[in-house]
Amino acid sequence: MEQRSLGVPKMACLEQEKEGSGAAPAEQTEEVVRLHPPQEDAAVERTQEQQSSRGCFRRTAQLVCKFMKRIRQEETITRGAGFRPYSPIFQIKTSAALLYMLVEEGFYNPKQVPAMVRYIHQWLLANDSAEHRLDKTLLNLTEAQRDDVVMTVLRAAPSCDRAAMAMWKTIMCSPRTAKAVQLTLLDVLGNWPEHSTCTSDGDKTGVFALAATLVMWKILQVRCVPHLMKFYFPHLFVHLLLQVFFSTEGMPKKVDTFWKGCQEEHGLATSPNSFAVRTLKLLLCRKQYKDVVVAMERRGAWDTLLCADTHHYAVGLLAREMSCVSIPSCSRVFRYLLRLLSTQELRWDLPALAFLVEVLECLDLRERDADRVLQILSRHVQSKCRERRHLALRALLKLTDDPSMTEKMWSLIESLVELLWEANGEAVKMTVMVLSFIILDKDLRIPSPIALQLAEALLPLFDHNNSQVQLLSILLFRTLLTLPLKKERKVLKSQVRQSLLPLFFHCHDENWRVAQASLETLLCVADFLKRKDLDKVVKKKKLWMFADTLPLKNWQMIAACLSEAWLFRLCTLSGQWPPCNIPSSRTWTISCAGCGRRGLGSQGLASCAAGALHRGDARGSV
Repeated sequence: MEQRSLGVPKMACLEQEKEGSGAAPAEQTEEVVRLHPPQEDAAVERTQEQQSSRGCFRRTAQLVCKFMKRIRQEETITRGAGFRPYSPIFQIKTSAALLYMLVEEGFYNPKQVPAMVRYIHQWLLANDSAEHRLDKTLLNLTEAQRDDVVMTVLRAAPSCDRAAMAMWKTIMCSPRTAKAVQLTLLDVLGNWPEHSTCTSDGDKTGVFALAATLVMWKILQVRCVPHLMKFYFPHLFVHLLLQVFFSTEGMPKKVDTFWKGCQEEHGLATSPNSFAVRTLKLLLCRKQYKDVVVAMERRGAWDTLLCADTHHYAVGLLAREMSCVSIPSCSRVFRYLLRLLSTQELRWDLPALAFLVEVLECLDLRERDADRVLQILSRHVQSKCRERRHLALRALLKLTDDPSMTEKMWSLIESLVELLWEANGEAVKMTVMVLSFIILDKDLRIPSPIALQLAEALLPLFDHNNSQVQLLSILLFRTLLTLPLKKERKVLKSQVRQSLLPLFFHCHDENWRVAQASLETLLCVADFLKRKDLDKVVKKKKLWMFADTLPLKNWQMIAACLSEAWLFRLCTLSGQWPPCNIPSSRTWTISCAGCGRRGLGSQGLASCAAGALHRGDARGSV
């Protein structure tokens, strides 16, 4: 049998064999012919199927290309002369299916995500009855590129129209995307007046923080937002308070223009800061804190919150009311504020400090939190702002209830000593109380320079116009003398000698507590100076012999350091007054050589000083 060529079909070879062999059995030939045609038909069918599938794929690809081209064209129109809201591309249901297919199969470039999100928004505007048709597509895009989706929706619909709200509900009510989306929204909300970030298509257009507030206000009215309440209440609470403060301070022109558009669209008759307060109230009510809202309303604190000068007072009231309702929530807000204050310099630090002070005493501070608190307070204690210093001192005073804070507060002594020269009596009183708490821990030793500074600052406070400051300063001075000082004793001797006469006068103070404290401190001074004769006079309360117990050099030193206030007291005792031409700021040196020797006592000293003043001399003698 001849071998058939590769180019000849199998049926042609069979016919040639039949002619060459003559009378071959017909049955065999028929059988062969009968068996082979089905194989050829199958091959033809496969070829037709391939051609059909290739044609279908080609048509689908062309359709997708046209679809993407139309999206780009519509996007160009959007960025140009304004978008045509009901373009034919958005009325074709096939277009939604195509977008779903592209996202589901991953046949898209990440840079196209913002364009796709804008397309979804416009498709929803054009199709009222099919707002859930693209939910899965939107969720897939959000999972892949969260920031692109959130920022694009805020840019495309900053006033949160119907279609945008449908998109927000889809991505914020789904467990797949809720947490991530809320974090991005909170970032926008916390950046006043606008948040700027670059999306994958290179767009760097800023987004107003008020746009995020508007979204939050609408979302808080939807029931399916448990994650917002459970996980991000502290963040939203703090950022809304921040927005109230900043929008009260001042409104940039472009933000004001944007807000006027929102007012027209949503029928809002409130200003931006009032709207932020309205959203804050809604948040508290959703958190089941309606009692806080009512209590603030009763006190008129919501109106106080809208004034820049009284904003921090209102924040303090809000913190106090919240601590009565829920300490756990206050603790979470406290820790979030602590993190913000520790990592960045906030313009809102005064209201934040007011909140911290009010909730501080009801919280159990961890080691790390205590360190952060002291770091913040040490910064504000040295602030030039009186209100910040006052709040920092209030916070330190509350921390004194915790014995473990003593050693941690030791580093603040030098800053606190400087505050003793403060003109505000309330601030001085708190400073003395805090210092008393720190110094009472006798295991810690005060360095000589700080001990000297403290003694110098306390002496003028013995004659403070506030009797409580007088009492506290005398008690703190006594505490300072009872500490186990060694080298410090020599340094302090001069200041201790200067305290003798002020303490002697205060032993006759009309306030019996000040008088008793002065007497006890005078005993400590006698012990410190190792003067047994002075100790004996004070213990037996023979104070008329006080002058006789001091030698000449002590009187000279005391008189040399007398201030105008003490000279005034001396003159009051003697009944003699200096002439009017003597400068009021002059410090007089009085030589009292005869007082100790002749036993003239305190009355004699007073007369001697008054006589010197009348003569206008710098020295007097007895």
